[in-house]
Amino acid sequence: MSGQPTTQVTTPVTGVASHRGRHRAAGGVVTVLVPAHNEEAGIAETLVSLNNQTRRPDRIIVVADNCTDGTEALALAYGVEVIKTVGNKDKKAGALNFALSVLLPDADSEDLFLVQDADSQLALNFIEKALSNLLEDDCLGAVGGVFSGGPGGGFVGHLQRNEYARYARDVKRLHGKCLVVTGTAALFRVQTLRDVVAARLNGTLPAGNGTGGVYDTSVLTEDNELSFALLTLGYRIKSPIECTLVTEVMPTWRALWAQRLRWKRGAVENCVQYGWTKVTRPYWGRQFLSMIGVLVTLAYFGSVIFALASGIGLNLHPFWIAVTCVFVVERVVTVRLRGWRHMLLAATMYETVIDIFLQAVHTKAYLDAALNRKKVW
Repeated sequence: MSGQPTTQVTTPVTGVASHRGRHRAAGGVVTVLVPAHNEEAGIAETLVSLNNQTRRPDRIIVVADNCTDGTEALALAYGVEVIKTVGNKDKKAGALNFALSVLLPDADSEDLFLVQDADSQLALNFIEKALSNLLEDDCLGAVGGVFSGGPGGGFVGHLQRNEYARYARDVKRLHGKCLVVTGTAALFRVQTLRDVVAARLNGTLPAGNGTGGVYDTSVLTEDNELSFALLTLGYRIKSPIECTLVTEVMPTWRALWAQRLRWKRGAVENCVQYGWTKVTRPYWGRQFLSMIGVLVTLAYFGSVIFALASGIGLNLHPFWIAVTCVFVVERVVTVRLRGWRHMLLAATMYETVIDIFLQAVHTKAYLDAALNRKKVW
């Protein structure tokens, strides 16, 4: 990690027994890492969901990263361990790298780490199902989750919940096949993480600012980059439909803009970082389709605006009628998991607002990446 942060490892006085000497269940010891920066408002709910798992984790460690609120004290009150970082300049990736640099050397190769966001709550059987999938396939490098959107956020929150329902539908149709093991929650074997570290040190994988940690601290989307790394090393990744969780939605358009701009630009730059390979071809294909989508959207709405502004008026051209019908059918069918009411509502095309919004985000991300503008996490 850059900046060489200091750390303090704190364990609760009561409530949780030491992990040493615990019974080693099938698959080894499961340690949960929860990176948290000023998360006192929601971390209690996250810890409750972990303590209520059908396959309870053997250790829960909150990585309190540069916290200035009550995150650390609250975590200790819930009986979990805390690793406190001070001076970390590499955000979530840096905090996780530091925690793993402390924990990996003493772990058994068959032990497991679950990395989970502090604003997400796992379904009660998440660890059980994720562990089962991992144990069934030695080539599986990571098991991620299928997330739905939490409450709140008004209209923009509602739109995100629809979006996440569509993502869940896609994962279900593909039987868990996914392009990215998202950072909301992912389970890894210790040996897999050690393989990643070794590959960064020997130059097989990008070194991540030269730190050689599990996560590349030089990128905007560390989960996307780690997915590339695992696939490059010959592992598979999976998000089983039964591994569900609820994650926080962005409460405002401004917050959503910042999140999606980071996601999109990070994905583009990860493709450039890894180049054109057998692993990255599908990702490059998605970027190409995304750019086509931007152009189609500009042409569609540009023609409507021009027709209205010029006084020509709208003509029912067969091509654009067909495009509109495709949009409507796609909106209705893909939100099926949310029920028939949401399907009927989707037919009104009210979600066009977020479609245009996301196309603007994509355009900005492509421009920022092409012009090498300063990255903002």
